[in-house]
Amino acid sequence: MANCRNPRILPCAFLLISLFFSSSSALFSPSDNHLIVCGSSSPATLEGHRVFQPDATCRYSHLHSYGPRISLSNSADSSLLPSPLHGAARVFPRPASYEFHIKEKGAHLIRLHFYPFSSSEYELSSALFHVSVGEFSLLANFSTSVPVLKEFIVQIDTESIFINFIPTQDNTIAFVNAIEVISAPTDLVLDMGSLVKSGQVEKFEGLSKQAFETIHRVNMGGPKVTPFNDSLWRTWLPENEVSVKLDASDSETKSFSGRINYLKSGASREVAPDNVYQSARVMDKSSHNMSWEFSLRPENRYLVRMHFCDIVSMALNEMYLNIYINGYLVNKDFDLSYVTGQLAAPYYIDFVVDTNNSGSLQLTIGSSDISKPNWVHGLLNGLEIFKMNKTDVGLDGEIPIGLLTESMVRRGVGEFLMSLPCGFAFAVLLIALVALVMKWRTESRTSLPLVHLPSVVLDGKSGKGGYQMVSKVEI
Repeated sequence: MANCRNPRILPCAFLLISLFFSSSSALFSPSDNHLIVCGSSSPATLEGHRVFQPDATCRYSHLHSYGPRISLSNSADSSLLPSPLHGAARVFPRPASYEFHIKEKGAHLIRLHFYPFSSSEYELSSALFHVSVGEFSLLANFSTSVPVLKEFIVQIDTESIFINFIPTQDNTIAFVNAIEVISAPTDLVLDMGSLVKSGQVEKFEGLSKQAFETIHRVNMGGPKVTPFNDSLWRTWLPENEVSVKLDASDSETKSFSGRINYLKSGASREVAPDNVYQSARVMDKSSHNMSWEFSLRPENRYLVRMHFCDIVSMALNEMYLNIYINGYLVNKDFDLSYVTGQLAAPYYIDFVVDTNNSGSLQLTIGSSDISKPNWVHGLLNGLEIFKMNKTDVGLDGEIPIGLLTESMVRRGVGEFLMSLPCGFAFAVLLIALVALVMKWRTESRTSLPLVHLPSVVLDGKSGKGGYQMVSKVEI
């Protein structure tokens, strides 16, 4: 009896199964993946599988409030909202903190979602407040009239963190719609970079210990990349959706449908997804350079990450390029083939740059003298710009953390407030007792000269902020 099975089916099925499991095993699974929607009574789901739990019932976070905890609902049609996270908000007329328990120490992504909708009670667009992690400033005097997502990368070396929201004045409010606290991959920010200063390039160590705020994330020459297509749930915008002055009239965009060859020595999918490395802005043979100019905050330090993946050359060692930052040559005759060893292999370079008083940042890809006329003269696949902390106080200047000290938060601000009248009453009783003892001592000196008098020992602070009193009488 003839075997009617197609002999090609089993190998094809085996290949598909292998690809499925290899891709599944490569998916990033963070140890800490804390997602909360603030002020809502029901969960919210993003990208089909990311579930944000209500902050009031979430088991891995706790809200500490110095005042009322106001839950505000958005009356707008939910189908018209930019995100399911924008249906509610938590409003703070007084300082408040979210405490998150941390399983794995190290770099974490912190994302804060703000959607300033209006209600009969509050106008969220008029909110003005500070945000910090512990005593480290993330946002100072922050206000927004449009939906915005603020993303930070911070190092966490404690078992819990406190994200503080502090109104700037008594008549202002703070608010937040949703919060993400996610463990970052260990290779997201490596320790070594290149510091660009006064025309010189120096080695920069300790990069992985810095804090960062995402300013721009651009997919050069390609379409928008949504969080659904990014293993860290990031958004990469096309060049035409970013505030950038592009000078690349002779350049062209290229796309690649083949496989991206991720190497251990290069960039991983967590550094940037396939969609970023499968497209590029490419310098035409007749071009000499292409440049991008960004307007940033003056007198600040930035991490500039440039993503490269040679998806256009016909063979290795057929593309050399020069990299300029603010007119300075920072990498001459860069050969992507030399550092990767193969085509379609992603690689990135980190530059640390200080902006001047104008805040202008100009990035240029130029043709190398080594290039031959029929070669590609340069390309850029992706670009990220992060603001760095130049001081230990934070990313956005020093803010009055004294309004909400972390020690108060650890105990719970409510407990602190309740302890005030108790502590005052205890102090009054203590003073009265000391006065009674002094009076007793005076009387005893005349009536009982041979009796040892009682002593009052202040033996440290109690758990509620008062003093423990130990009295002992010997006769």
